Amino acid sequence: MRNIEHIGIAVKNLEEANKTYKAILGSEHYKTEEVETEGVSTSFFKIGESKIELLAATKEDSPIAKFIEKRGEGIHHIAFNVEDIKAEIERLKAEGFTLLNETPKPGADNKIVAFMHPKNGHGVLVELCQDKGPTTKEVYEDGMR
Repeated sequence: MRNIEHIGIAVKNLEEANKTYKAILGSEHYKTEEVETEGVSTSFFKIGESKIELLAATKEDSPIAKFIEKRGEGIHHIAFNVEDIKAEIERLKAEGFTLLNETPKPGADNKIVAFMHPKNGHGVLVELCQDKGPTTKEVYEDGMR
């Protein structure tokens, strides 16, 4: 693991949360993106080397909608930048951790991602992130880019 890539924060209203975090951080978000497969809209703020990712549900049955319904708005996950996501998945499995994704999937902000079960992280959902690039095609089961 290289560094903290971002902290994901579940929000009910992305537009309102963008205003709040603009005021807190003193800068605009630099990107919004929808990840249809996850039923989520995202917004990113850059803070030094790290980022804040705001996540709002676009579907009532999405993981973010379920999270907010159960726990309310707040920190959803912490994401770590990794060089080789497949190797990290295998390393964590060998350490006895439960991965929610044993095969990386497309994520926001030009990343491929996998998640570790929060019960293994003392209640924290851990996300592994790898930048998409020319060699990431083979990490997808179905060859998606």
